[in-house]
Amino acid sequence: MRAMRLIRAIMLALSGLAEVAACAAQTAQTPSRWAQPAAELAGQISDILGPGQAQLTVRNLSTIETSEIPAIRKMLEQYLKTHGVLASGTESANLIRVTLSESAHERLWVAEVVEGNVNHVAMVHLDLFAKRIAAADARLVLRKEKVAGLFNGIGGAMRDNPILSAATINGHLVVLFADRISVYSSGTSGWNEANTFPIDWRLGRDPRGILLANADGGSFTAYLPGGECTGSYSLPLSGSRPDSGWSVRCHTSDDPWPVYQTADASSAPALKAFYNAARDYFTGLVTPNIGVDLPAFYAAGMIPRAAGGAALLIAGIDGKVSIAENGTLRGIAGTRDWGSDFAVVRSGCGMGTQVIASSSGEAANDSLRAFDFPALEALAVSGPLAMDGAVTALWTAADGKSAFAVVRNANNQYEVDRVTALCN
Repeated sequence: MRAMRLIRAIMLALSGLAEVAACAAQTAQTPSRWAQPAAELAGQISDILGPGQAQLTVRNLSTIETSEIPAIRKMLEQYLKTHGVLASGTESANLIRVTLSESAHERLWVAEVVEGNVNHVAMVHLDLFAKRIAAADARLVLRKEKVAGLFNGIGGAMRDNPILSAATINGHLVVLFADRISVYSSGTSGWNEANTFPIDWRLGRDPRGILLANADGGSFTAYLPGGECTGSYSLPLSGSRPDSGWSVRCHTSDDPWPVYQTADASSAPALKAFYNAARDYFTGLVTPNIGVDLPAFYAAGMIPRAAGGAALLIAGIDGKVSIAENGTLRGIAGTRDWGSDFAVVRSGCGMGTQVIASSSGEAANDSLRAFDFPALEALAVSGPLAMDGAVTALWTAADGKSAFAVVRNANNQYEVDRVTALCN
């Protein structure tokens, strides 16, 4: 009996391996253009059904080769499974009837979702995806410009006192360090430290922070673990140094932080998140409520959608990138090599708005890359932009058209770069 059970186990294992291999072969033979509409249709179906089981049928009334249909079905099953819908439930009363159709003008995938006596319809226009993919193929070029090299002797920005954020305000460079806020004035030899304002509380072992220009263009707000600082500039009295007009006030605070900079600096960030100062990440609790529970995350940004509205992109502390949209949180493919930081920029190229993400790992020289999001997949639309060290912070600039990156080189010296996406 023991021998028979062993033989059966081996046979089941071999059968499972064969199924995995067949699935991989089908997917490899299927053109990648079907992946995005399959993911979108599966997302719409899951919004209707929710987690559970259903019977799936696929009918092909289009010019898609018959040999490609099994792989398309497999992709639909896999994407449905990621949303908790098992499409192999032959005993389920729920039905999913997918029809692949087309006319002389467009291709259309339609899913009829039957729940008891109630019918729902989901559909995807493939021509829309084709236009988005064509837009993504209009590749971008990322260009960097060094804003400031804050080396030893100019701010003393060493590894144990990193730069957390920076902004250009009123012709000055305002830099948020782990222990102070410094204001730099431009001179013939570069940026010179003109004022410094100490921060009177410890920020933790791996501190983070963000410094944002306010709508008036002459003041800023800095958010730090356990505190908040505000700074402003006013014309100094006659005979005083021009840089003496800066004032900065800090106080302890547990208020939520803005999690992204809006494209228009004249409007306040629309979403704030509570920061866990002991763990150096956002807890997942945001205000106002967006109708979905978020996991703990490092970075977030809003992505506009072609059909209107916007979706919230987050980089979770588990290394997964997800998107919150229409009350649902979904995983994003194509982000396995991302680091924990990204910034959303409005370039006007391709789909109009891209995400600039840092690469993962602890390489001596990091890189940045631009991505489009036509559906539930990140598509690289630029080559990698090599940086002169490790990217330790990345955020959207106040104009919304570029991003700032803090880079630490092998000698623990820091610089601030502005990164812009250009149409190629």
